[in-house]
Amino acid sequence: MTPRPPALAALTLSLALTACGSGAEISGAEPITVFAAASLTEAFSRIGADFEEAHPGSSVVFSFAASSTLAQQILAGAPADVFAAASPVPMTTLTRAGRATAPTVFVRNRLQIAVPPGNHAQVRGLSDFTRPSLKIALCAPQVPCGAATEKAFNAAGLVPEPDTLEQDVKAVLAKVTLGEVDAALVYRTDVLAAAGVVDGIAFPEADKAVNDYFLATTAEAPNAAGGSAFVDYVLSARGQRVLDDAGFDPVT
Repeated sequence: MTPRPPALAALTLSLALTACGSGAEISGAEPITVFAAASLTEAFSRIGADFEEAHPGSSVVFSFAASSTLAQQILAGAPADVFAAASPVPMTTLTRAGRATAPTVFVRNRLQIAVPPGNHAQVRGLSDFTRPSLKIALCAPQVPCGAATEKAFNAAGLVPEPDTLEQDVKAVLAKVTLGEVDAALVYRTDVLAAAGVVDGIAFPEADKAVNDYFLATTAEAPNAAGGSAFVDYVLSARGQRVLDDAGFDPVT
């Protein structure tokens, strides 16, 4: 199992097997294609590998990108079996168009400040993002991490002046890891995934901008049984344990 870029890809497999806990047959002629928010990259890659191990011969293929981008790709006809969005808006776009089944909130996530190791700019909180001398990166407002960022700054009563706006959270994180900015806002899960490469700083306004993540099969899934089996696995105790280890908040 290997992640793929947002461009469409295809893999094949040759076995038929039984979905865990569902009793449905997973088609051996098709991969299970999962479109997922960029912030799920590490956790879903792990879950995909675990799923394949539990179902020998199966294949899970991922497209990781901004949820809004993935929703538009599905609307345009991109073949996907599962969609995992980092906020309700992209999922609602699909459900209203009849392109996704009823979604489930399966985890939550919150923002953290990411800085290069050592925090040379001495960033302490959101108020530092108004310092003219600070180089900062944020998500664009039309993507889920950008919408959460706006909520956090509104809660703090602050107006940041970003040096760059990126189209997904991994692109924002890359600005920090490459040393191109002094600070950025990303998800806590991204900070944990980049441990040793970036430092994370929690801030109280993050509690005002928690993102619900939504999971659903698509209405025109090429591998509907496989997609349902993958969703069941994500919602299972094993899948939720991986998500918890990655730093996501459980749904309570």
